[in-house]
Amino acid sequence: MSSSSSSSSLSLSINKRPYLHDQLDQQLISLLREDGRASVSNLSKLLKVSRGTVQNRIERLVSSGAILGFTVRAHEAIEAGSVKAIMLIEVVGRSTTQVIKALKGLPQLTKLHTTNGSWDLVAELQTINLIEFDHVLAQVRMIEGVLNSETSILLTSA
Repeated sequence: MSSSSSSSSLSLSINKRPYLHDQLDQQLISLLREDGRASVSNLSKLLKVSRGTVQNRIERLVSSGAILGFTVRAHEAIEAGSVKAIMLIEVVGRSTTQVIKALKGLPQLTKLHTTNGSWDLVAELQTINLIEFDHVLAQVRMIEGVLNSETSILLTSA
């Protein structure tokens, strides 16, 4: 369903109940992205709805799989010694599923995306130093089905 055809979208997840989320849910998710620890009271004031409504919406969004979890965004200074990078990966033939399975076994890959175009996969990497980074690159290139890769180290984030 495209965003231009409807302001609502259907959230589905394996073993989860489908839940049609609306603009209030989208606003709630947006606020939680800014501050995952925001209190229900504060959220209800910002959204101009009752605390019970916010609590029920959060529970439904979690149980339906629309919210997968809550996390912490650390200041860059905390992770100053880490190396972050984006890796573009080309896969041989129809081996994408096997390559994805192998890549998911690498804890340094923080996110993995399928894509279109020249590259089949985009991986986000984070390592503690350049030695570990080099080791991860070698591991990825050794995965059966990986034909080619190109990696860019992220220097600063805006």
